[in-house]
Amino acid sequence: MQRSELLLASHAPFIHYGTSVKERYWNIFFACLPAVIYGIVLFGASALGVVCLSTGSAMGWEVLFKKLRRQEPRIYDGSSALLGLLFAMMVPATTPWWLVLVGTFLCVVVGREIYGGLGCNPVNPVLFSFAIVFMSWKNVLDFTGALGNFEVSFFPVEPLNAVKFIGASAESKYEILELLLGKQLGGIGSVFNLGLILGGIYLAIRRFIKWEISLMFLISIFVTALIFHIVNPTKYASPIFHLLTGYTMLAAFFLLPEDTTSPVNFFPKLLYASIAGVMTILIRNIGAYVEGVVFAILLSNVFHPLIDKIRPKSFGKGV
Repeated sequence: MQRSELLLASHAPFIHYGTSVKERYWNIFFACLPAVIYGIVLFGASALGVVCLSTGSAMGWEVLFKKLRRQEPRIYDGSSALLGLLFAMMVPATTPWWLVLVGTFLCVVVGREIYGGLGCNPVNPVLFSFAIVFMSWKNVLDFTGALGNFEVSFFPVEPLNAVKFIGASAESKYEILELLLGKQLGGIGSVFNLGLILGGIYLAIRRFIKWEISLMFLISIFVTALIFHIVNPTKYASPIFHLLTGYTMLAAFFLLPEDTTSPVNFFPKLLYASIAGVMTILIRNIGAYVEGVVFAILLSNVFHPLIDKIRPKSFGKGV
């Protein structure tokens, strides 16, 4: 190695876990597959079409953008494929093709590449894209409204929707074990909680995600939801219900711990995850939206650079 190569510097994060970018993203991609495959089995061929189009178009947008900028595409590293897969996991199986293309364009080109490419995005590209699509075409992303295309054996209303507009009594329509095993309406890859948990445990063991963020996010959701439930048990659902519905598990293991937009120091990681967890329940319970995960994490992403300034005292400082 030449001496000049020892002096290279780059943007954060600076902590290296001994894995390559390619290994990291493809492992996260494959950890998503149990939940995705379950969603395809549950929702049928339309779900498979959305997953394939979303993943393929995300890679296609990267190739097109890189070619226009006369740069070499790097789709083999799996970063764009993962973004496309995660976007597909959040949307219903009835999502039209044009919305998938718009979503992946916003995700890859606007949410990541325009800011400088991989590792430079200020917020999670998937959530950035989903928030815009959701605000623009809210009726298209109606999970309960999509039920007319399927036949299901469980209560045919999205759990968070039922609790939001009926009250905590709607929780009795759902069994905890069924929610864990994916018998609920939701995004293609967000309903099978057991698959998401197993995938997250694998990633934590392999150190592909920051387990402190995932654990603290779930704890903060549980504690905040418990406080609401104790104050008014007839209006607010139990904490277990909140853990097993919506995007909670998908966010805990695949969205919130994203390397570029999450802290690297221990205490900042706990604070970052706590903000996301508390805001999720606040939005769900007293906010205007049924699901709070998307906006809660985007808010935490914005605070992330400030939060990560909290760090241990440097050795020798003040001497």
